[in-house]
Amino acid sequence: MAEIVIRNLRKEFGDFTAVQSSSFKIEDGEFFMLLGPSGCGKTTTLRMIAGLELPTSGEIYIDGEEVGQRPASQRDIAFVFQMFALYPHMNVRKNISYPLVSQGMPKHQVAEKVAEVARILGIEKILDRPVGGLSGGDRQRVALGRAIVRDPKAFMMDEPLGALDAEFREHMAEELRALHDRMGATTVYVTHDQLEAMQMGDKIVVMNHGVIEQFGTPQDIYDKPATMFVADFIGSPPMNFLRFHGEVHAGASKVMMHHEELDVPRLMEPFEGDMVFGIRPEHITLNDSGSYRGEVLAAEYLGTTQIVTLKTASGELKARIPSDQPVRAGEFVGLEFNGSTVTLFDNQSGRALRSELNEGVLAHG
Repeated sequence: MAEIVIRNLRKEFGDFTAVQSSSFKIEDGEFFMLLGPSGCGKTTTLRMIAGLELPTSGEIYIDGEEVGQRPASQRDIAFVFQMFALYPHMNVRKNISYPLVSQGMPKHQVAEKVAEVARILGIEKILDRPVGGLSGGDRQRVALGRAIVRDPKAFMMDEPLGALDAEFREHMAEELRALHDRMGATTVYVTHDQLEAMQMGDKIVVMNHGVIEQFGTPQDIYDKPATMFVADFIGSPPMNFLRFHGEVHAGASKVMMHHEELDVPRLMEPFEGDMVFGIRPEHITLNDSGSYRGEVLAAEYLGTTQIVTLKTASGELKARIPSDQPVRAGEFVGLEFNGSTVTLFDNQSGRALRSELNEGVLAHG
């Protein structure tokens, strides 16, 4: 397998810039997610790593070798796409063995490799069946088998579970992550589904409009978002944003928001202007002793928890609280915020203000 290093990668299509000066490192054996909305540049980035698109500028290193201007055939990369791309006139065995047969591998070695891959994927019983009659999940396993059988340096996966229904997609995500762990393969995986990225990835790059918004572990990206875009894109419900104008000095651990003093992580730099107080729904407590007040607009029951929508002086927010805590639409309640989990943003740039919560993340993100 291989380490992949991206340096100042850029891709232009005429006047349109799809990817802007991206840099990141994928460790050997890592399950790496490229995450973002449609049109953000994630698939273009994957295609450049794979050699299906050549970059306008920048460098791509695979296993220490610069391959940025080499075609896909010279990069030892295997692909898995959303639409399976199987050969309908071949059975499962022949689909999986096709890359090896094309390379001229002896028949006995091909048979051994196919048997090994089928055992890993649990598809021994369908090897001689035509692919046309298979379920979506089995067809995806066959597509994975055809990629795995080559023992490539890295796997490139472009929304491979996107065509499956929601319940089965979650099951296949678990299978795919377990398969990755058994093989120790370097995998680059494109998705627009933040839950999929958080569930499967070792590291995540979040992209928007061709720009990397943040690069880090799922936990860091969730707990310490570098931008308002990341905070809004990751999480369900997403982070709450309460806007206010104020001034804070370096070392401050409180802010004044609409005449209420609220705890925040210690700030590393001074700031004055329009700010955004960001807080996750699960870090809000409804408590009559809270001085910051909100009106209950609605409550959504979710089993062990409920999502309560409240109207405050700074705007609406959502709180995730225990389902057995009574709330009524129209009542006013006190709100308490877990200050150690708050992220302050510059409202104009959308960037997080540096604090003791996110100092290391922003330095590397």
